[in-house]
Formats: sequence, structure tokens, C-alpha cells
Amino acid sequence: MPPGTPPPGQGSPGQGTPGDRSNAVRLSDVMGRDRSINMFAGFARDVVSVCDRLDDLARNTTVLAPLNSAIEKLPLKPWEDASEYGALGTEAYEGDDGKERAQRNLTRFVEAHLVPSSPWPEGRRVKPLGDDKEVWWEMKDGKRVLQPGDLEVASVGSTVANGQIWIIKAHASAALL
Repeated sequence: MPPGTPPPGQGSPGQGTPGDRSNAVRLSDVMGRDRSINMFAGFARDVVSVCDRLDDLARNTTVLAPLNSAIEKLPLKPWEDASEYGALGTEAYEGDDGKERAQRNLTRFVEAHLVPSSPWPEGRRVKPLGDDKEVWWEMKDGKRVLQPGDLEVASVGSTVANGQIWIIKAHASAALL
């Protein structure tokens, strides 16, 4: 064995042993890399439970990350809810109670874009986190399309140890949920 080569089964320094995924690239490592989805990545970082999931190698996830342009087209910000404005007025998100409402709404928005399955085979119906409505995907005219709602996947942005990031052309919570 050449000098400096670790014995079989011991791996290289900083790389762990075979089967040890502790140094594997995670969803949390790549979420902010693609500028076209950096708004959603920022929202995801603001939700502790989502950060934990995206960092967890034991829980595979498909992230349905909407393009920045899709988020910009929303009639309300992801942390806003029309029914809360109706009930509470323009100060719905002021003070501690308002901050809690906003955080709850943001969490719901982000979780609606996380599918607890990866790989996610075509046609498999899965419930996004925090929701009881099933979603699935199928190929249509050579394109990956989320259902229900015919929501087109622009591309698969990243594939890492604990899942994939699918870049979608619109936000999933409106079309799918």
C-alpha cells in the first residue's frame, strides 16, 4: 500500500468510511446556489423545521422550488393570508401575534413545496409536508408536470445525498393545494 493511503475501509481524511454519509452534500448545502430560486431558498432558511429536514440525511425530500418570478407574481406575500387581512385588517402582521401568524403562514407555504420522497417516481402520489392533499408528477409532451394543476417543472436543479431540487415555473401552493 503506498504511503499515505488509508487501510481498506478507513476512507480518506475528511471523507469518513465507506457507507458513512456524514460529509455528503445535502439539500441544505445547495438550496441557495441557484439565483433563480433564491427567494424561496431564503424563505426555507427562515423555517427551522425545514432547515432541519433539508440537513437530515435520513429524510429524503424533493423540493419544489418556485422561480423568483413566480413568487413575485403572487397576489400576497407568502406570509400573508387574505382571510387574516379580512378578519384583522391592515395590522394583521403587527406585534407578536402578527409575527406568529406570518411565521405560521410562511411555514405552511414552504412545507407545501416539500415532498417527503426522493427519488420520486412518476405517478406516485405523495402528500407534501403539512398537507393531506396528494400530488404526483407525469411526463407530458416530454416535460415533467406536477399534478393536479399541470404545473411545469423547468428543470431538476440539483441532486444530492438526501434529495433533489426541482425548479418549478409557478408556486405549488396555488396550483396543487
